[in-house]
Amino acid sequence: MIRIALVGCGRISKNHIEAVKPLEAEGRCKLVACCDLVPERAKAAAETAGPGCTPFTDYAEMLEKSPFDLVSICTPSGMHPAHVIQAARAGRHALSEKPAGTRLTAVDEAIEACDRAQTKYFVVKQNRFNKTIQLAKKALDSGRFGRINMLLSNVLWTRPQDYYDQAKWRGTWEFDGGALCNQAAHYVDLMQWFGGAVESVQAFSATLARRIEAEDTVVVNLRYRSGALGSINVTTLTYPKNLEGSLTILGERGTVRIGGVALNKIIEWNFDTPHPMDDEVKEADTNPKSVYGFGHLDFYRHCLDVLENGEDELVSGREGRKTVEIIEAAYQSALSGGQVRMCAMPR
Repeated sequence: MIRIALVGCGRISKNHIEAVKPLEAEGRCKLVACCDLVPERAKAAAETAGPGCTPFTDYAEMLEKSPFDLVSICTPSGMHPAHVIQAARAGRHALSEKPAGTRLTAVDEAIEACDRAQTKYFVVKQNRFNKTIQLAKKALDSGRFGRINMLLSNVLWTRPQDYYDQAKWRGTWEFDGGALCNQAAHYVDLMQWFGGAVESVQAFSATLARRIEAEDTVVVNLRYRSGALGSINVTTLTYPKNLEGSLTILGERGTVRIGGVALNKIIEWNFDTPHPMDDEVKEADTNPKSVYGFGHLDFYRHCLDVLENGEDELVSGREGRKTVEIIEAAYQSALSGGQVRMCAMPR
């Protein structure tokens, strides 16, 4: 049984607690500790987790005193790498919420720390486990699209000013980033997961209506090394509610568009040649209550499979690094007004 701890008991932590519970029922893991600087939050999370979960208010103390194997890091984005490094130095595996960090150099330091300690480093990419996304990836890997010509992603959501006002770190460059880094990180991941290595990035960003340091609206253009082109459009200003979280893949022999509020519905599925997987399209649609979808459970299941059975990692720190590299390049482009060429993603 894998013993799990959690640090950061804010908004997203409940998704982690809910994802762990079915796996606890299967006897695969147990949430044994949680930590937050606010004692009431730590206590409430421990009570939600159930008997045997001890609350802490100091991360270092939890690392020292609680006998766990894996820590789920749900703190502000800019703190993720430092908390991964602390876990690695204590000999614990780390599971980081998205994005892996707000600075690429810090993410690299976390990767190196885990390499030295020989501990696992996972980054939450729950949308990869959506049934809709899994089916599209199966079509891609089997060559049904042929050459990919274009990929598009829209993240058209709403975050009112009081969302940002709930915590001082929200909307800051150091701890959060803007709409691209926070709300759209999963979509940036999917754009490179389906499109492959990115050659160059050009972006325009603006802070149009929210009182924050970072952007509330951004458009990003990608040129892939394959020659394909991509576009990501993100805003937190959609009126009056979340409208769309989508991914469109345009190939020479196939077109797929996945939409809904959380990539939960296949809107277009057209290929030049029929295939048995086409019968799975209707079964892939889901109806989640929020933009988080249902992927956290399958994400955790995968992480346990890696730890227990040695399965190949689909969501490693190096995979998380690719997302941060694209986001950082987009911000550099928006600041300079020019095109930013990517490195070879050697990590």
